[in-house]
Amino acid sequence: VQLAESGGGLVQAGGSLRLSCVASVRTFRYAIGWFRQAPGKEREFVAVISPSGGNTVYTDSVKGRFTISRDNAENTVYLQMNSLKPEDTAVYYCAGSAPGESSYSPRLREQYPYWGQGTQVTVSS
Repeated sequence: VQLAESGGGLVQAGGSLRLSCVASVRTFRYAIGWFRQAPGKEREFVAVISPSGGNTVYTDSVKGRFTISRDNAENTVYLQMNSLKPEDTAVYYCAGSAPGESSYSPRLREQYPYWGQGTQVTVSS
């Protein structure tokens, strides 16, 4: 499984970006998560969407601002990021789980065997 992120860039605080993650295979059996890594910090969980799309989980710091969604027909998962803050600055990675049940929504890095190369998001103050 190969994953490719796009959509990162430079935006002012309060602005929006939409990240895309395109998979090389049909995604309907995989949970897809977004993680981020800021300079000098560990990679952290941001959001996950279950294989069916029926279950989503967010880290507290992005709740109400970020929305994860998926289009299994296009093998694509999106992360809509609104009201961006400077502390959202990081490299954002999408990750694919092992095949799972329709509601599977892992939140640990170790539960994701497949990773993209990352896309840089920079939020200026």
